[in-house]
Amino acid sequence: MKKTVVINVVGLTENLIGKNTPFISKWREEGGTKHIKPILPAVTCSMQATYLTGKMPSEHGIVANGWYFKDECEIKFWRQSNKLIQAPIIWDECKKLDPSFTAANMFWWYNMYSGADYALTPRPLYPADGRKLPDCHSTPMDLRDKITEALGVFPLFEFWGPRTTIKSSQWIADASLLVDKWHNPTLTFIYLPHLDYNCQRHGPNHASVNQDLLEIDEVVKQLIIYYEAQNTSVILLSEYGITTVSRPIHINRELRKNNLLSIKTELGLDMLDAGTSKAFAVADHQLAHIYINDKSVTDQVLDILKNIEGIELLITGKDKVAYGLDHERAGDIVAVADKDSWFTYYFWLDDAKAPDYARTVDIHRKPGYDPVEMIANPAIKLLPLVVAGKLLKKKLGFRYMMDIIPLDATLIKGSHGRIPELKGDWPVFISKNKLMDTTLEIEATSVHSLIMQHLHA
Repeated sequence: MKKTVVINVVGLTENLIGKNTPFISKWREEGGTKHIKPILPAVTCSMQATYLTGKMPSEHGIVANGWYFKDECEIKFWRQSNKLIQAPIIWDECKKLDPSFTAANMFWWYNMYSGADYALTPRPLYPADGRKLPDCHSTPMDLRDKITEALGVFPLFEFWGPRTTIKSSQWIADASLLVDKWHNPTLTFIYLPHLDYNCQRHGPNHASVNQDLLEIDEVVKQLIIYYEAQNTSVILLSEYGITTVSRPIHINRELRKNNLLSIKTELGLDMLDAGTSKAFAVADHQLAHIYINDKSVTDQVLDILKNIEGIELLITGKDKVAYGLDHERAGDIVAVADKDSWFTYYFWLDDAKAPDYARTVDIHRKPGYDPVEMIANPAIKLLPLVVAGKLLKKKLGFRYMMDIIPLDATLIKGSHGRIPELKGDWPVFISKNKLMDTTLEIEATSVHSLIMQHLHA
């Protein structure tokens, strides 16, 4: 098979390619660009699973970045096991065709315990004293040790949170080059998240995004020049486009006001108990899965949702088939926001009773996606000194809480998850492969076959 690399520049769209992406702009002139029609939801885990399998969520089961695990009565986000994908993955298919085929998965999601020969994914350490330390998980296990020795520890706190920088994407790129030099995999998937940050914080049209584009363009240049020198077929793509928003929708607060949520008080703070709630929402960007434990309140829930400003579409029953969301993991009702709105996970009515994790970066305990984790609370006076004091406690071995995240969802100016009206805001597929047809628009499920086409060129 033809050696191929798939470089995923998260958030890259036609509207962002231009003077601030000089290398990408010039490189794609020699090939072709296709607009990828996103699926619902157009979020990381669902889109990546669709690219890797060629299937919709109704078949591969990844209905969002997180969902309600009904057998455990718990909401879980950002799981890592590849076993959660319920459809054959491209590298498994390729190995059946060619026993010499090998694959590398560099930070694409559901990274652990897959059939990929080489894999690397963030996996922090949580010592018993309460600290959170940057680290990775790898396949084979010693790959993480070798890369850490060469590049230093993965910059986890610059990968997500208020301190995000280009360093995390650069580290992933450098690690990918090392894996290629050491093992020469047939197919490599690389994840570069840099555009995700300020596009969500400030919106895709904010001035800060111009610098982000210049920075990620340099990383892409480094990768493409290297891989093309190895006679590798290069695919440059993205998962979704981020669009401007101005309205957060606190869907769980509305359900709570109607006595549908079950709230437990722990140490004086509100905690959502999904298992005993009559109905609740799992919010994920511009899509929310509403799970109904008590079916007698279904009509009531629908009436509530229909009257919430910012909800554009409610998908129920057989309609889920048409959207590729007819899967047991999906909510009984799937809500889609309008172009100006997005869903928060917030369920408390008084900020004084918000759970302790709400003011921290805690992607696994929060029962929904929280982009506000990328912002340090502007109301905290002398913030650098406050952070320095907390870090000093960490270094001295004391317990500490980095509770610097605000509870103001209006600070977020960009989101994704719905299908944007403008194709210029859709994800892109760029390649020099001369065998590609001239179709300018493709379905997300077609990315799988296009990758296969590159492998067999």
